[in-house]
Amino acid sequence: MIEAAKADGTLDRRSSDDGGFAVYIHWPFCAARCPYCDFNTHVRHGGVDALGFAAALERELEYFAERMGDAARRPAASIFFGGGTPSLMPPQAVSQLIGAVRRLWGVTRNVEITLEANPTSVDAGRFREFSEAGVNRVSVGVQSLVDEELKFLGRRHNRADAIRAIEIAHRHFPRVSFDMIYARPGQTPDAWHGELAEALTLAGEHLSLYQLTIEPDTPFARMHQAGRFIVPDSDAARALYDVTQDLTSSAGLPAYEISNHARPGGECRHNLVYWSCGDFVGVGPGAHGRLSEAHGRTATATETMPEAWRRLVETRGHGLKIDEPLDAVEQGDEYLVMGLRLASGIDPQRYAALCGRPIDADRIAELAGDGLLAEDPDGRLRVTSDGFPVLNAVVADLAA
Repeated sequence: MIEAAKADGTLDRRSSDDGGFAVYIHWPFCAARCPYCDFNTHVRHGGVDALGFAAALERELEYFAERMGDAARRPAASIFFGGGTPSLMPPQAVSQLIGAVRRLWGVTRNVEITLEANPTSVDAGRFREFSEAGVNRVSVGVQSLVDEELKFLGRRHNRADAIRAIEIAHRHFPRVSFDMIYARPGQTPDAWHGELAEALTLAGEHLSLYQLTIEPDTPFARMHQAGRFIVPDSDAARALYDVTQDLTSSAGLPAYEISNHARPGGECRHNLVYWSCGDFVGVGPGAHGRLSEAHGRTATATETMPEAWRRLVETRGHGLKIDEPLDAVEQGDEYLVMGLRLASGIDPQRYAALCGRPIDADRIAELAGDGLLAEDPDGRLRVTSDGFPVLNAVVADLAA
């Protein structure tokens, strides 16, 4: 089962072995690097040859279109500009790349075209131009509505910038989302309740709400190891998680994925392709992709350093460093990891078809008995509200 957009823009569940097709375009450059971030991002104080990188991105798109060929070519349901900070791109480059995807694959009638943005005045000032370039959905990295917390998170905007950017986004885009980070050091359920309640008054159809995690090899990891701050323990984090679920559900934006909340029809169609194990082309430095090809499903990933990636593209048409088939077990594991993030869960029959073996019935029964897993009347398996906080353990148990 996958989620597919109907003519009225709402989502319809339908049986399919196909999670859809999307295109991801990675813009790796940022004005500054946030201390919690472990994405492939780079700061270039000397400036960026934006149009030169855009040309390389277009060439890599052409490589993948040529590789897929006419027989496998199908329209993209989503184009996603991620980063990095793609709102630093010239709008003409965004328009150029949207045009390239339309030319190479075509797009569905209700294609979702998302651009990630920071809520600084510079970024927000370009929203009208991005809309005119073809972007119809923006995802704004707000992270907090508290000035002191924004400073802790290393953000370059303040509360007023964030609110203003959200308001401008609503004026220029039919679909708006923004991100918040919770489970910050010292955060109480009451404090988060107040902050999230305000965020919900600003929200449109979608919110991404992430618990702060300490990723290896980040400034936060070094600060945390040195004892400069302490994150909430598991009980405190669970209390904050419960506040999140209660407030968003009451506001009509329930969780459709472990960290993502939406009104009916407002779900991020691009990420649904990922979580439903669909196909997606990933271009740009450090971008990942998944392709169903004649020999099976292939995992791709590109060179992470922007200048090295560009040289590879200009020399051979692509910057691939990983281009490997996924075996049956890997495909099954990926389906579990991605699909169980969704509130709608997974189809065990699809898992068995991918992996070549069914999920162990005794493990299902044990997890269901513990209240961590539920089996719907149609046979789908989904993680319960008690299971989501320990999702990794549930997935590991089912995959064993």
